[in-house]
Amino acid sequence: MTVSFFDQFESPSYLGVPLVALALTLPLLFFPTPTRRWSSSRLLTLQNWLINRFAQQLLSPVNLAGHKWALLLTSLVLFIMTLNMLGLLPYTYTPTAQLSLNMGLAVPLWLATVIIGMRDQPTTALGHLLPEGTPPALIPVLVIIETVSLFIRPLALGVRLTANLTAGHLLIQLIATAAFVLIPLMPTVAILTTTLLVLLTLLEVAVAVIQAYVFVLLLSLYLQENV
Repeated sequence: MTVSFFDQFESPSYLGVPLVALALTLPLLFFPTPTRRWSSSRLLTLQNWLINRFAQQLLSPVNLAGHKWALLLTSLVLFIMTLNMLGLLPYTYTPTAQLSLNMGLAVPLWLATVIIGMRDQPTTALGHLLPEGTPPALIPVLVIIETVSLFIRPLALGVRLTANLTAGHLLIQLIATAAFVLIPLMPTVAILTTTLLVLLTLLEVAVAVIQAYVFVLLLSLYLQENV
């Protein structure tokens, strides 16, 4: 019996060893290994085509200097997407439902974009803190507001990913519990609830993909401002 609905979001451990390290290595097993052969499998060809299309769409609005991040951003979206879907499997948990893990991904990457902007074009990077044509009386207030907005970006990245996954998984668990309880009492309602559960699971698969894309897309927008 589940003590709390939030127990599924705790980091499990076995013999005192956290299993999050094992979960973080699992995405490597879900993707076929690239090969140097002229002919490859259909799955590998499809994977390469999807990665190329994603990289082109993501980096098309970014300057050429930001294209160096193509490999990092593409690997990141595949990594987050796989971790998100991992939590939909039975007897598993979602590593990206942990705020600490998401912040560990968001803060260093956001800080890297800021450092690149301050190193390569400090005038333009600092110019984002003060919009052009601001009245002199509002300059101190706007500088403070834009500074707070700048430092809240990594928090928004981590909290958005955590909140969306947590809400969806909690809703799935609530509906699954209701369907299990209603089976002996009202079988017809239980069947309808189970149908709703299946549809919600399909929606969560879409959410897992979309949230990974949004996380990387926002990072690319932050990068675009600093290159």
